[in-house]
Amino acid sequence: IDRLLPIREVMFNDPDGVLNETGMTQPALFAFEVALYRLLESFGVRADVLVGHSIGEIAAAHVAGVFSLADACALVAARARLMQALPTGGAMLAIAAPEAEVVPLLGDRVGIAAVNGPAAVVISGDEEVITQIEERVSVRTRRLRVSHAFHSPLMEPMLASFEEAISGLTYHEPTVAIVSNLTGRLAEPGQLTTPGYWVEHVRQAVRFADGVTAAEADCFLEVGPDGVLTGLAQQSIADGVFIPATRKDRDEARALVEALGRLYTQGIAVDWTAVLAPAAHVDLPTYSFQHQRYWVPASLESGDVDAAGLGAIEHPLWSAMTEVAGGASVIFTGRLSLTSQPWLADHQVNGRVVVPGAALVELAVRAGHELDCPQLRELT
Repeated sequence: IDRLLPIREVMFNDPDGVLNETGMTQPALFAFEVALYRLLESFGVRADVLVGHSIGEIAAAHVAGVFSLADACALVAARARLMQALPTGGAMLAIAAPEAEVVPLLGDRVGIAAVNGPAAVVISGDEEVITQIEERVSVRTRRLRVSHAFHSPLMEPMLASFEEAISGLTYHEPTVAIVSNLTGRLAEPGQLTTPGYWVEHVRQAVRFADGVTAAEADCFLEVGPDGVLTGLAQQSIADGVFIPATRKDRDEARALVEALGRLYTQGIAVDWTAVLAPAAHVDLPTYSFQHQRYWVPASLESGDVDAAGLGAIEHPLWSAMTEVAGGASVIFTGRLSLTSQPWLADHQVNGRVVVPGAALVELAVRAGHELDCPQLRELT
């Protein structure tokens, strides 16, 4: 960017079409993430540990107190300006493969830019070499829409100038735990408080997958303009809760309130008096709740299916069937339990009882026979 532009105007209007240029994208992303984090703070949401992704780690370092806002902005602006000034011609490629399978394909002009999951790697560097690798691999690949090859050997010409630009900044120890992109582990004392770390941060790979695991958190909130990292993080932790604060295809205010609601259901404190407009509290009704059932009382175990409009089936697993109004489909009803079918306990996978595929085939075939469709072509 050859001239100073107001970042707010560019983010919301982009009159000159520069938002997608590196020199403006990075400051805009930093501003959005910091503003969203501060908004969440005003709603009482507090992070126990921060995991960033590239420019996101700079935002995390600022909100954790490593940089003042002025110094963080100076770092981001210098980083973006120097990257923008590099020659174009680099490329980045996402490969759906483990890091160990990708490393042997690389050379001096291409490096690992990010390890986002167990089988999600991004390589970055010379476009000609990237194209050759893309043609050789047999797994799914995707080109990233970028102007420069970030976190690659092509960043090296800017590193000395970047270190000089940030050498006068003031650094502090973080007040909130931060996971380092460089190591994929919790940052150690003194690690984030030198210019050298942030210079290496430009050049080396983002070890996001390791960082998500190292956070040892049960609930993750993505503080950014979309839910891309939410999807990537789920590849590393299967049983965690992942919540994007905003989504690019959703109304921002609604998405944020829904995210707060999901956080609250996970036991995360939310100051709802700050979130909601001023309103009076309404007492709950003082009378006991009235219970009235609307379903037809039919007992499948006793064979009393006609009362519910069902047809009985003589089968050990299926109990009844009924045609949906309009005749477009038929519903089959049955019940599986270890009490009624104790043989189910003999089939376990990783310590959990799983209905065997043969039983599912039997259910499907019998349902087909009832409808004069005796052949099972495919079972999903």
